[in-house]
Amino acid sequence: MNFELRRIVTGCDSEGRSVVVVDGPPADSVPGGYLQAIWTADGGPIDRTDGTDRGAGPIVLAPPAGGSKVCWFVVPPRDPAISDGELRRRLAERFAAIGAADAQPDTSRHPAMHQTGTIDYVVLLSGRLTLLLDDDERELEPFDVVVQRGTNHAWINKGTEPALAVAVLIDAAFNEG
Repeated sequence: MNFELRRIVTGCDSEGRSVVVVDGPPADSVPGGYLQAIWTADGGPIDRTDGTDRGAGPIVLAPPAGGSKVCWFVVPPRDPAISDGELRRRLAERFAAIGAADAQPDTSRHPAMHQTGTIDYVVLLSGRLTLLLDDDERELEPFDVVVQRGTNHAWINKGTEPALAVAVLIDAAFNEG
């Protein structure tokens, strides 16, 4: 499940010349490497001379209000030795660890179901996934793109190899209706 992931982040030096400010692996990841931060923007003006690594620090699922986040995530195949109850417990712990315990309004279809107040652009890079929705599902292959508009969903790996995806999450407001 180890992918050699690299982030390259640009900025400007004190004279306004473009430079690379980060070139390397993710700064942090959730234990087990299932979620790795690339960058988070808070929605305010961007200071191109700020050398702060906005991919470092505690990993949370949702971006800040008005902000955005880009991350890699790995979905491993289901381990048949793990019971449904144990899977539910582990996933609840993982969501809590990334500040998203309240992002699981209805897990009756699958314990990985979650919903955030974001519009997400998700690209499957390798492996195969099933996008599971409340009343629908779609099989995904590498380079498929999902525009996830704040709906309850889960990413399920029915295969034998880990799946790797990249996601851009943008804080959003939704009309209920």
